[in-house]
Amino acid sequence: MSTTITVEGMSCGHCEQTVEDALRDVSGVTEVTADREAEQASVDGDADVTALIQAVEEAGFTAHA
Repeated sequence: MSTTITVEGMSCGHCEQTVEDALRDVSGVTEVTADREAEQASVDGDADVTALIQAVEEAGFTAHA
């Protein structure tokens, strides 16, 4: 299953990497791609959307489904 969430606040490649790392730590995530220009992160796996949003927010960014 693929889920796309909106991520606000990414301004550079380091930000994308930080978001990707945070999302990879969520149980059930198999692959992640963050795109600062689109302000989105695409997540493959069976992770709960709430857990994904929480992980991004704990990394210092704003996220919503």
